[in-house]
Amino acid sequence: MLRISRLTDYGTMILVHLARQEAFCSASDVAGGTRLALPTVQKLLKLLTRAGLVRSMRGAGGGYQLAREPESIDAAEIISALEGPLGITECSSEESQCELEHQCDVSAAWRRIDQAIRSALQEVKLADLAQLRREFPLIDHSAVYGSTRAAQAPGKKPRI
Repeated sequence: MLRISRLTDYGTMILVHLARQEAFCSASDVAGGTRLALPTVQKLLKLLTRAGLVRSMRGAGGGYQLAREPESIDAAEIISALEGPLGITECSSEESQCELEHQCDVSAAWRRIDQAIRSALQEVKLADLAQLRREFPLIDHSAVYGSTRAAQAPGKKPRI
């Protein structure tokens, strides 16, 4: 299954929070607004600042703010900043080091799939992510996964 890490999910929450603010926010303000632990927020703000998605300013009135408008930051950039270069297989990443790539029958297909995913992620902007919760109700996962998922013990994976 393709899945982003929990830290990337949290980093996206932080970016959405910052997109909704007009002034600089302290790390404590971000932690409170997102309900994330302060050490996690501090770590992610450092990564997002290093990636150029967030800027920081020291001193009174300082804190963290988006480095660009939310309409100019896309989901591919966010994921790359927190997960590293996008690529669903070794041969589809830009830094491919697969020794079988030149004789592989499926590498071209994986690169095509990778490009389709990358294009879809580039179409989704941070501004869109900041609006989704307001426009769409939360998904009832029991309707998607069935009632057995809700009855499972915490931490157990569903049986297929």
